[in-house]
Amino acid sequence: MLNQPIHTKMRRSLGNVFDRNSLAAMQSSIEATVERLLDGFSEELRKGPADFCALVCDELPVITIGEWMGLPPSDYGLLSSLTHDQVHTQELFPTPSQLALSDAATYQLRKYFTELIEERRKVPGDDPVSAWIRTWDALEPDRERVDDSVRSLALFMVIAALETTAHVLSGTVRLLLGHPRQLEWLRSHPEHVPNAIDEVLRYDAPIHMISRVATEATELDGVPVREGEMMQLMVGAAHHDPDQYTDPGIFDTRRKAAHLSFGGGGHYCLGNALARLEATALLTSMLRRPTNLSISSTPVWAPRVAFRRLTSLQLISA
Repeated sequence: MLNQPIHTKMRRSLGNVFDRNSLAAMQSSIEATVERLLDGFSEELRKGPADFCALVCDELPVITIGEWMGLPPSDYGLLSSLTHDQVHTQELFPTPSQLALSDAATYQLRKYFTELIEERRKVPGDDPVSAWIRTWDALEPDRERVDDSVRSLALFMVIAALETTAHVLSGTVRLLLGHPRQLEWLRSHPEHVPNAIDEVLRYDAPIHMISRVATEATELDGVPVREGEMMQLMVGAAHHDPDQYTDPGIFDTRRKAAHLSFGGGGHYCLGNALARLEATALLTSMLRRPTNLSISSTPVWAPRVAFRRLTSLQLISA
């Protein structure tokens, strides 16, 4: 929610958080986590229908970001629960009860990361939080401001990584199981997995609405926009614009087209490469497995507009 020059200063100080070397170091751990989660899911399938969201999609992102930030595994469940509650405040028309739930979750998340920063100041390590503290201590003499910035970034990383990535994972599986011919084609052409993931991101973006502030007065399709005015951009609708995409309502893993699921410009998603890596690891592993999966009951969605979330994806093995 920052603009230049503050946004530019903070972003430059971070560097490329998930550069090629960082992702290479994380890849084997992510792939091992995927295999473990899928093994556990397969065990549950032997008993009957199993929820792919709960057992795989909700678990992989929090384990990945938790290991990267050096957080205790015992805290993963708490962080997932608080994140699900917190995003209500980013919806279009949250109810008073949802806002209260979001406020309570935000308070607990801020408390959690305040305590984490205090701990990392006492015992710094080679984790990102310790690195951010060192970086901003060198740039800013006010320790309170530094800790506030680090806390905001750590909180943002968790919120952004969990909800959105979980949806990309569940969306990928849901859409491919609904298009079995494309799924089988991918088994024979795994090199097209990145394209398939991009098509999932276009067809059913994890965030359907993003906020932006107009830097100057302009006009869009006859509607005046004042300088400094906030706009809600409907990314999900833009991805189905027939002026931009041929047959936008058709899910096609062979499609090669740009999308806005990671934003754009100076605010382009910091974690886009990590989300792609998790989705690639999951889909690649599933394509190698012989299990013949199908959706056993209607998927259940959270009643949202901005942050898409499948709360249940029951699968069965034929």
